[in-house]
Parts: sequence; structure tokens; C-alpha cells
Amino acid sequence: MRHVLAAASLAGALAVSTAGPAQATEYTSALKLKGVQYDAPGADSNRCSGGNTKDEYLTIKNYSRTATVDLRGYVVKDATGNKFTFPASHRLEPGDYVKLRGGRGTDSDAGNVVYRQNCNFIWNNDKDTIYLVKPSGSRADVHSYTKRANDADGNGYISFHG
Repeated sequence: MRHVLAAASLAGALAVSTAGPAQATEYTSALKLKGVQYDAPGADSNRCSGGNTKDEYLTIKNYSRTATVDLRGYVVKDATGNKFTFPASHRLEPGDYVKLRGGRGTDSDAGNVVYRQNCNFIWNNDKDTIYLVKPSGSRADVHSYTKRANDADGNGYISFHG
């Protein structure tokens, strides 16, 4: 009987230990990076007037079926440390999304848009890593991309989560 219990205990421990690493690659956050327009259409121009940084954007979606999430305090950053912190409340209902755009503009819950109020591009056109960090400092989602490997049609947009 001891051997049966020991074997059952070991099997349970193995099941728990093998489930851990598989889950570690996918964050449990309701908010995820849906996709990124990392290469704005046209020639890159970071002029605040007449530039195209507003055409570079990151889409963040609330994949929860029940929870509303407030973006205040969430941080989006790239591999080199360029970052944006959501300064104001922007509530995402279940299934809702927001486009975080470069450039200057007026944030709108109804229009699902928040502007970085910065006319510099944040995402590299060849490769980068995008981090979505919770106000607590823990990661909500992370994705790396390369133009060559992830943008087969060459349109400058990559989808991470459907």
C-alpha cells in the first residue's frame, strides 16, 4: 500500500511540476497584446505636425469574459527601455480593446484610443520586444518580433492574439 501511495504521490507531484512551466510561458492577465503596427505606412517622419507616428500603434485587448480592467498605471515598454505609462483611467470592458498610438491627440474611451503624447517612434522596424506590465510590476504579456520572421506580408503589422 505504501508503494501505491508513494507512486500516486509522485505522479501527482510530476503532474504539478509539468503543468507549471507550460503555464509560465502564457501570462494569466486578462490584458494581452493583440497586435502591433510596428512600421507606420509611408516614410517614417516623427515630426509632430505632418509626421506619421500616429500611424504606429499597439492594440491591447481585455480577453476576460467578466472583468473590467482599468489601464491606469499599466506600462508598455520596448527592449531598450522606451516606455509609456497609462496616466489616467481608461476602462476596458470584457472583449474591449484600446489602440495606443504615437503622436499627439485626445484620448477617447469611446474611440478606443490613447495617445502617447510623444512624436517619436517607439517600435523598431526590424525587430523589438514589447512588454505590457501591470501596475504591480508583474508582466501581463510579452512578445518579441522580427520583420523577417513575423511579418510575412510585409505590411508592418503583426498579430499576437486573435
